[in-house]
Amino acid sequence: MVLWLSAALAAIGWSVSTTVRAETERVGSAADGLRAWYLASGAVERGIQWMLWAPEDHRNPDGSPRFWAYNQPRLYMSFPSGSAVVEMIPEQAKMNINSASADQLYKLVLIVSGNPATASQITAAILDWRSPSGSPTLFDQYYFSFSPTFRSRHASFEQIEELLLVRGMTPELFYGNYVSDADGRLYASGGLRDCLSVWGSSGPYDVNGASPALMESMGVPPGAVAAIVERRRVQPFRSMGELQGFGPLPGMGIGGNVIWTLRATARLRRPDGSPSDTVRTAAAVVKLLNVKTYPLMPLHVLRWYDDAWSQTAVAPFAGMPRAAGNVAPAIFARGAGMPGQPGGVGAVSQ
Repeated sequence: MVLWLSAALAAIGWSVSTTVRAETERVGSAADGLRAWYLASGAVERGIQWMLWAPEDHRNPDGSPRFWAYNQPRLYMSFPSGSAVVEMIPEQAKMNINSASADQLYKLVLIVSGNPATASQITAAILDWRSPSGSPTLFDQYYFSFSPTFRSRHASFEQIEELLLVRGMTPELFYGNYVSDADGRLYASGGLRDCLSVWGSSGPYDVNGASPALMESMGVPPGAVAAIVERRRVQPFRSMGELQGFGPLPGMGIGGNVIWTLRATARLRRPDGSPSDTVRTAAAVVKLLNVKTYPLMPLHVLRWYDDAWSQTAVAPFAGMPRAAGNVAPAIFARGAGMPGQPGGVGAVSQ
């Protein structure tokens, strides 16, 4: 009886200790996730502040902008608790979903999906969603089969996330997915979110931020697209003259950016200085205003995202030095250990 009682008490003790350990780890993970989200949100707020600081007033000893320069694709930030990478995405580099023609939409969706039937269905669904209709359409009848039921807006898209509701759309097509090459390395394939916007342009599209799929849909040869992506990773294009060596680039231009998306990917830092596995994202869409008209706050936040999953931001890594202003670590500049480079873990599409 004593042996059986000891065994029962041991089992109870083991069960309690396992439960306590699991709950402790769960609470710790939740706390780390919250801290990482605050870190990502703080990175977006800092990015907005850096945009307000004029580049000509804040420069490094070598003459480069210390914080943010127009058309700079990424901001690198370091905090006491972790590091963050903020993507600077101009909406001028995206196609306006409300004014794009059926042919433009079809070509774009075809390149992203790789399936003509899917491209035809999604294009028709987008046109139906934004077109007025006095009676339910065939697409509305399809949406009525869901629970809860809904119907197309039959008006302009108010936010790009409405695209997730149209028939044929999937999260992989909207946000992007990963594909592998012959060697099994993963490559990030951008989604329609990076190509379409309610604040987008009817052309020309800013070559510094246009997604490879959008450039290809406009008729830019794949070889030129790859060369442009590789070139703008090093430094942004400043003038149209710098594009002459890339051949004909229909629909592409430079500048005109007033509305920007700031998308931050933040990773905590452990007490020993190594990066944590906890990563969170946040984003904001902002509009730059006239400094003379709005001297105190020449920027307006149009949209805030508490969770803005990103597949193109390079995550902070072990040994990443702390940045003074927007100074990219040397390892970022030369590409070592980055996706798509020797020692990397894949390639990014933008």
